Amino acid sequence: MTDTSSDLQKYGVPFYGAGWIPYNHIKSKLASQEKIEEDKKEEKDPTPSNDDEITTPLNYVVLAGGGGEGRSGIPNAIVVSHVNFTSNSLSDQPVVKHETGSDLPYRMTVHPHGDGIICAFQQSCRLFEWKESEGNEVHKLGVKVSEKVLIQLEDVGQQLALTFNSEGSVLAVGGEDGSLRVFKWPSMKIVLNEAQAHSSVKNLDFSCDGKFLVSLGSGLCRIWDVTSSKVVASLAKGNDEVFAFCRFSQINDKNPHLYIAAVTDYGGSILTYNTTTWKRIRTSRVVREAISAFNVSSDGKFLAVGTVGGDLFIINSANMRVQMMVKKAHLGLVTALTFSPDSRALVSASLDSSARLTLIKDKTSSGGMTWMIILMVLLAIAVYFMKEKGIIP
Repeated sequence: MTDTSSDLQKYGVPFYGAGWIPYNHIKSKLASQEKIEEDKKEEKDPTPSNDDEITTPLNYVVLAGGGGEGRSGIPNAIVVSHVNFTSNSLSDQPVVKHETGSDLPYRMTVHPHGDGIICAFQQSCRLFEWKESEGNEVHKLGVKVSEKVLIQLEDVGQQLALTFNSEGSVLAVGGEDGSLRVFKWPSMKIVLNEAQAHSSVKNLDFSCDGKFLVSLGSGLCRIWDVTSSKVVASLAKGNDEVFAFCRFSQINDKNPHLYIAAVTDYGGSILTYNTTTWKRIRTSRVVREAISAFNVSSDGKFLAVGTVGGDLFIINSANMRVQMMVKKAHLGLVTALTFSPDSRALVSASLDSSARLTLIKDKTSSGGMTWMIILMVLLAIAVYFMKEKGIIP
């Protein structure tokens, strides 16, 4: 079903990455820092406290990208946009636009508990932290370069995949040269260092419980036991398949799945694997064009697919059918997709410098209401005919 209940904004930066910001965690961290500073200040000059102020819940997404090293006039930047669920819109102007000079943030990952953003540049990875911005009365969120230097990720070449586990305690990084590194966070103690995990690492993801890490190359997918740092399974592509993206998903407590988005001669398919036997359960062709972006909602109900033609699809994971579609959601290919933590919205980003917010409509409830109406109409008709025949008074 085609859907147009979404909002598009352009920010003047071709985007390569996007992530939902864990604002509640960040707010707590910033409040703790502010309280420490206020306590020190109150020792010298006591002032009334603002602890009882009523604040409105705020939602943000962060996007990263740019024009690269050339003199195109297109900035390289980290952009933060405010999400307004009441009006179903993104802010028309960025809340934050932190430019990174000639360095292009080609890949990024957001720490789930508010420790910041790690961006992969051409030669190194860099940590950016959240700060309280004084320039805006409503949106207090800002971005700054961290004083913490990620020495282990200096001069390592272009990294194509970065991800934290759900607890934010482990960081995995995969390189264009095929290297795979896994670190404890925030200590950056290395727990896995594989120089040739693939010819090139395209995508990474941790299982929900953090026990497994999936790494993806064009023709091979490897499953790593995080504790032992050993490969427990290798999944090979089919004859006409090119692996593009990988995501674990928790359908229910007893039945987690692994999804691989693959490009084939006939379009884009999603491959579903059992995470106990690591056997392929299902192959589902979902789009006619090549898949350029892929993600899974946190509740496991929805899969999001973006295509090279700029189309956006929300797929029901239970039956692998398209639940929502936004044709030409972007003018350029879709480069990144990120679900809100409550799985009710999706933000997509593109090389055309646009970001789009799409609210996800649950067809289950509306479908149930439709059948209820039909049942009531049929019942009314039956009662009418029974009265006409004298069966009931």
